[in-house]
Parts: sequence; structure tokens; C-alpha cells
Amino acid sequence: MKTIGLIGGMSWESTAEYYRIINEEVQRKLGGLHSAKCLLYSVDFSEIEQMQATGEWEQAGRLLGEAARSLEKAGADFIVICTNTMHKVINLIEERISIPVLHILDATAIQIEKAGIRKIGLLGTKYTLEQDFYISRLIANNLEVIVPEAKEREMINKIIFEELCLGIIEPASKDYYKGVIQKLVEDGAEGIILGCTEIGLLIKPHEVIVPLFDTSEIHAKEAVTFALEK
Repeated sequence: MKTIGLIGGMSWESTAEYYRIINEEVQRKLGGLHSAKCLLYSVDFSEIEQMQATGEWEQAGRLLGEAARSLEKAGADFIVICTNTMHKVINLIEERISIPVLHILDATAIQIEKAGIRKIGLLGTKYTLEQDFYISRLIANNLEVIVPEAKEREMINKIIFEELCLGIIEPASKDYYKGVIQKLVEDGAEGIILGCTEIGLLIKPHEVIVPLFDTSEIHAKEAVTFALEK
């Protein structure tokens, strides 16, 4: 079993989900008392969030790159960045290490393709929804991407940072997200990407009428598959 290097803390709420899913998946695949070999470098999310807000992406990338280097030195065989938004700086992380980084969207795109979906709705932070780094990778995987309107993007982002990242689950916010999803479906979305690792804490598959692609769950399970490959 390879050792998984997790860069987490963005937020710790979703990182805890990664840890749970990874260990459950290892136990499911191997049985008995098996659990995952993993190392976690958990950052102070407040520092990262400030860099996001002020556009200091290179500084954030260097910080996460150093985290990845620490994980490699400690024995990690590959890296998992436990967040969608910070995949914006994956190149800055990769250039500081010699081990692979599993991109969250590569595994997600495979699952969407398996479902036979070509037109996908996307939810996430305003950075994920408005900047090119995320949507362009989906388009490169032959997907047509639909995003919410500007006002909806602002509210989605606000709920992520002011509620979900703090472990707060509000029924009104759940209803709001479900309304946004319904509009995306009416615009032709055949499925929805939960493109922020916290959104899966709020919206569950049985609550919507189209397939949900929870990036944190998909990413965590892909990490286990990679860790167990011979």
C-alpha cells in the first residue's frame, strides 16, 4: 500500500471527510483491520483564504508546495490536495516535488463520462466558478459546463465560507442550493458537480433529481485506488 500525502485544512471539515472516506474505502477493499497509510499536513485556512481574497495565488502556491515537500520528505508516495479551489496552483505544487499529485478533476471527469453525461452544472467557490483553471479542464474533457448566475455565485460562495467551512448546516441554505441546482437542470444540466469539497456536507444525492458528482468523495476513493495499485 502506498502512503497518501494529504494537504488539508481547507477546510478541516471537508478534510475530515477525506480521512473518513479513504479509511472506509481501504477497509471495504481489503477487509479485516486494514486502514490507510496516510500523512496529513493541515494548513491554517485563514492564511490561505486571505491570499485567495487578495489574489496572492503564487504565495499560496508556494505555501502549499512547501507542505507537499514536507509530506514527500516524510514518506508520502503521492499527494492529494483536499480542496477544489487550490488546484488553481497545482503547477506550483508539482514543481516543488518529485511525486505525483492526483488532480481532483481527472477522477471526476471519468465518473461523469461513465454516466454518459456531456452537459454538466457546476457549483463551487466564486474562484472555481469564475476563473479559467477549473472550467477549462472540464471543457478539455469534452464537457459543456453551466454555472449559476452572478448573484447566485455570490450567495453560494458566502454560504461556503461563512457556514459550511465552519461546520454550520442551515436548512435555508440547503433550500437555496437546491433551487440553484433546479435552475441549472432547467438550463439543460444532466448532472451537477459539487465543485467545492464542503458542498457534499450540505447536499445529498437523494435530494436532487439528477446525478451529483461529489468531488471530495470521488477524489478520496481515487486516492485509495492509486494507493492500492501494484
